Amino acid sequence: MSQASTSPAGAGQATIIDGKAFAEKLRGGVARQVDALKARHGITPGLAVVLVGEDAASQVYVRSKSKKTTEVGMQSFQHTLPVETGEDELLDLVRRLNSDPQVHGILVQLPLPKHIDSEKVIDTIDPAKDVDGFHVVNAGRIATGALDRAMIPCTPRGCQMLLQDQLGDMSGKRAVIVGRSNIVGKPMAQLLLAENCTVTIAHSRTRDIAAECRDADIVVAAVGKPEFVRGDWIKPGATVIDVGINRLEPEEPGGKGRLVGDVAFDEAKQVAGAITPVPGGVGPMTIAVLLANTVTAACRQAGVEEPAR
Repeated sequence: MSQASTSPAGAGQATIIDGKAFAEKLRGGVARQVDALKARHGITPGLAVVLVGEDAASQVYVRSKSKKTTEVGMQSFQHTLPVETGEDELLDLVRRLNSDPQVHGILVQLPLPKHIDSEKVIDTIDPAKDVDGFHVVNAGRIATGALDRAMIPCTPRGCQMLLQDQLGDMSGKRAVIVGRSNIVGKPMAQLLLAENCTVTIAHSRTRDIAAECRDADIVVAAVGKPEFVRGDWIKPGATVIDVGINRLEPEEPGGKGRLVGDVAFDEAKQVAGAITPVPGGVGPMTIAVLLANTVTAACRQAGVEEPAR
């Protein structure tokens, strides 16, 4: 049994892939790598996170990133700017971080306020410090198969790691990705192509998404719609990676709605061979991979051997 999974609840039910446990193990490895960089080279990896505005979800996420960064022994530089911050002011901050030798990774929390061009901000980040993997240079390297020189986006890389742990060799498997975003869908397709999968990207204009999914050995759902992928869309024994995180309307006034993914979990787990839950699946992997990317960036910038991927 894979290290990233727990035993199935009963006969005929899928193995539940434990992303939380896998992420904890990954963070432990990052902490050891940070200790080694400090001891051998006098390098302390540094991650700068920039938050513009007061979006509650973004604030929680940024606090979590800062906490996890310091827990593994890295330096955390947090820049919280008011919502009225101008685009030029933000771009100036990014340029200062680009030239700061203590900062090895830069992450600008999205979404940004509407008066700021997110694409321009991302394009201003030094590709070597782009630990989110969103810069067009890194996207191009991934698209052309130059993964050893790219910064790989955190969520797709986390999904890939869970799949590698669960399935091992994926050569020849049919994979369907539901969603074509630049953040998840497109880079996920490139990573699975690199694993020698046969990859289909399904999206809002796909004529029969259910039929596409039913042929797939691997389904990655990243469409942003609660419980969009139904259980009868899943091929028996397939591995299902649910990237979505959606909060349903509360059932009672004043209550807190349930968190669900893009897959109808209770239906799909009766059919799939393995499936990630929400929460506790892909989510914890994103921050863990961000930390690993920062270590990789620090090694490349210092010209020292980087950790194996």
